[in-house]
Amino acid sequence: MDDAAEKITEMQGYKLHVIETDKYKTNTFVWKMKAPLTKEDVTKRALLPQVMQSSSAKYASTTALRSYLDELYGAMFYVDLAKKGEYHIISFTLEIANEKFLSDPSPLLKKGFELLTEILTRPNINGTAFDHETVEKEKRTLKSRIQSVFDDKMRYSSVRLITEMCKGEPYALEVNGEAADVDTINPENLYEYFQKAFLEDEMDLYVIGDVNEEEVKNLAGELLKFESRKPKEIIKQEGNRNVQVNEVKEEQDIKQGKLNIGYRTNIVYGDEDYFALQVFNGIFGGFSHSKLFINVREKASLAYYAASRLESHKGLMMVMSGIDLKNYDQAVGIIHEQMEAMGKGDFTDQELAQTKAVIQNQMLETLDTTRGITEVLYHNVVAKTDINIETWLNEMQNTTKEEIVAVANKIALDTIYFLTGTEGGQ
Repeated sequence: MDDAAEKITEMQGYKLHVIETDKYKTNTFVWKMKAPLTKEDVTKRALLPQVMQSSSAKYASTTALRSYLDELYGAMFYVDLAKKGEYHIISFTLEIANEKFLSDPSPLLKKGFELLTEILTRPNINGTAFDHETVEKEKRTLKSRIQSVFDDKMRYSSVRLITEMCKGEPYALEVNGEAADVDTINPENLYEYFQKAFLEDEMDLYVIGDVNEEEVKNLAGELLKFESRKPKEIIKQEGNRNVQVNEVKEEQDIKQGKLNIGYRTNIVYGDEDYFALQVFNGIFGGFSHSKLFINVREKASLAYYAASRLESHKGLMMVMSGIDLKNYDQAVGIIHEQMEAMGKGDFTDQELAQTKAVIQNQMLETLDTTRGITEVLYHNVVAKTDINIETWLNEMQNTTKEEIVAVANKIALDTIYFLTGTEGGQ
């Protein structure tokens, strides 16, 4: 486990996290930017990384940038957007070969740093505006990305559950922003937002690979400098305001119903009982041996799929299932029964042991990839904690049945969302 030990240094305007490991033949840079989710910025923020990764001052077209990546022994560069709790997170990832494994001695680590610096600090602009053509092209792509959620009914119903459940909370905002706001963005106001983000966001750089910490620190210090800032924190809101369960049914022309149920766990990453919540979710609906899968899908044959997942920073648990339209009441009933069983401790030692083993394997698999290591360690930035991986695994392994029952009794049903077919669609 030591190969995921991180060394953190305060740099100018950001934190540098170095993870020295000889597990990979590549070095990975992950630049993360975090800001509170807000309606006025969410769409600009979804567009910004796409525009920045398309070109830069030196590589003024996507073709030029991509062919330079090919020159760097087929380096990979991509961006990603995520919601963690009420924060909107942009990630830029660059994976580049480690020259130790090549016959060419050119300093690829330095070239990687230079390219990252180029993309982050020298965008493709004309005066005080991003390149017009790039912005228009990426706006079209963003619109179709937002539209694609409506076309994928599984994703659509997950998104709709969140919008119903978290009305009036920033978490209700979609990660890719809102279609109606895309047209309000132009090259000027997007460039203004770029400057604001790099001035105000909480920024972290992860460098993972067979690297030397001092060399990485020197390169980072020399190339990447930003204004120092005090990151904006969100005001913690009390969840679980719904005393009454909110039930929403929506009709579309579909053959298979989508039943999504949202709970408030009242537990977030960093809380003492967070590890027990992970094990709870594993027994309840996280895996193919879980209660939901076995009782709703296998035994009662009511669902095409049935599973649950956690949102660790917002304190939510979502159950997703695909059912025949006529089975709504029965499916809801059986899901409630599984939750009640958990609250009574109605699960075996074998279920507990099996779940811990699966979670452990899943965590070790996640840590096999540089992306996985970054995501696991980044939880600490979002939650302002410093839980290391060793602790995480030990705490989870030591979770008792009593702790899981206590967690089950903290969880409150909030919203039931059902996407059902019209009569003609059956």
